[in-house]
Amino acid sequence: MLTTLSIKQLTLDEKLRAMEELWADLSQHEEQVPVPQWHKAVLADRERMVRQGKARFIDWETAKKRIARRTS
Repeated sequence: MLTTLSIKQLTLDEKLRAMEELWADLSQHEEQVPVPQWHKAVLADRERMVRQGKARFIDWETAKKRIARRTS
């Protein structure tokens, strides 16, 4: 079992691989992962906006540029 100390000793590549393995395992049992009610409400609101034609979409490259501008 990994401990906080052993995690800190991992390289970045090892940490990323461990995260990928954890995600792969969790995603096979997604029904067991608790989803907060506010997450469900946000998703329902977004779905409603899409159905009503009120949602706006941008491509991933544009989104990354906007995020970069906000964080710099």
